[in-house]
Amino acid sequence: SIKPVNTRYAQQVRNNLIFAFGQGSGEPASPAYTLDLGVTELVESAAIVQVQTQEDEPTAGTVTLTANYVLRDTATNTVIAVGKRSIPSSFDRPRQEFAAYRAQIDAENRAARELADLLRLSIAQDLARHGKKA
Repeated sequence: SIKPVNTRYAQQVRNNLIFAFGQGSGEPASPAYTLDLGVTELVESAAIVQVQTQEDEPTAGTVTLTANYVLRDTATNTVIAVGKRSIPSSFDRPRQEFAAYRAQIDAENRAARELADLLRLSIAQDLARHGKKA
């Protein structure tokens, strides 16, 4: 089971993980493992164009999602693995405010999907390394 999170982008990562681990069937009724997931976001301007002499306007950005996780055995509450993974996603920042906002949201969603895939592989490796079954 994956513990609840409190941001939109963290929820995207969580939902993608639940879908991947459950193969589309959702969370199990009695999970063998518990995952504590913390996701942070960093948004940076990647390119700036000079509009006037005093004013610079960003034209591209990068969203970086970073996940810290703790995997525990549900029966014994023993920590099996601790890890950290990060993924960047670039986006264009048009001049229109809503379009720029939407581009950032789309970049967050892309990063969340890719981060969930990275976490799934990392957790599978952790389980294999410790001789556990998925």
